[in-house]
Amino acid sequence: MATVVGALRQTRVAMSGQIGTWIFYGIGIAAFVLLILPKIFQNPAFFFQTLVFGLTDGALYALIALGYTMVYGIIELINFAHGDVFTLGGFIGIALFGLIGITPGHTGSFGLLLVPIVLGVLIASMALTGLVNVTIERVAYRPLRHQPRLAPLITAVGMSFILEGAMFIWKGPNYVQSPSLLPTHQLSILGVQVDTRELFVIGTAVVLMIVLSSFVEFTKLGKAMRATAQDRDAALLMGIDIDRTISTTFLIGAALAAAGGIMFGFYINNLRFDSGFNNGLAAFTAAVFGGIGNIQGAALGALIIGLVRAFNDGYFQATWSDVLIFAILILTLTFRPTGLLGMRVPEK
Repeated sequence: MATVVGALRQTRVAMSGQIGTWIFYGIGIAAFVLLILPKIFQNPAFFFQTLVFGLTDGALYALIALGYTMVYGIIELINFAHGDVFTLGGFIGIALFGLIGITPGHTGSFGLLLVPIVLGVLIASMALTGLVNVTIERVAYRPLRHQPRLAPLITAVGMSFILEGAMFIWKGPNYVQSPSLLPTHQLSILGVQVDTRELFVIGTAVVLMIVLSSFVEFTKLGKAMRATAQDRDAALLMGIDIDRTISTTFLIGAALAAAGGIMFGFYINNLRFDSGFNNGLAAFTAAVFGGIGNIQGAALGALIIGLVRAFNDGYFQATWSDVLIFAILILTLTFRPTGLLGMRVPEK
């Protein structure tokens, strides 16, 4: 028995190393060559149309996944309430639009002021949602920071239910329609019909990710975040305010999730109190797939997960999409635990 257990352990170590990495990439390449590549030659226009859908879904997932990966990178917490923060941001945006007379089916006569109004509501929603998430961190997570990891993990699950319950009381059990403010023109690009809403969602996500990467890379607070992620004790000794850095991380993650919630409402035109559950799970898988703790990895993983869902919905059966996403999660944890970009987060 000891021999069998030892052999299994050695196999597990080998599979999670270089051998597992090659197997992992091999599975992905083989799946693309065997399942998707033949479809390209059969109907190139449909392939590129599906590609646009996948990029749009991936952009929305990326805005959520960045929050998961930033929080985990600093305090090693899987914030399961983050998907519900995504929905909360969308609801706050709908409420703010309603306060200024922009309701579903009626945008008001704002004319050229509509664009700055939308941007103002977007920024206000991101700020308010960020403040809610900072409050959650201060009340629910910070007191448990030095407790066993199971305690904050269970608390995160509890906060998810609390947020869903609060949104259920606020908006009810039915879908809430979002104002349709994005232009719905169809553009023909190389024979592919592209909705301008999809371009807007993708463009917004790309801009926000570039701003985030620049902030983390070049600002003093961004450097403090990176230092805290690498070694919290050393960062504290160097005079970095750990509490402020962690709160800022929760603020930024929630702001990006809120932007995703508003874009989701613009694109799908409705939200429900539990809309963040499935989207949050897909985004969490994307964060793990790309390399949790790595911002660029989260964006790459979200892009791939979005493409997987779109191609499966377009060419096969949509009922298998969630199965494929969680299969990717299991394969990642088995063969490539550090994700595509291979960032290892040190123990803190």
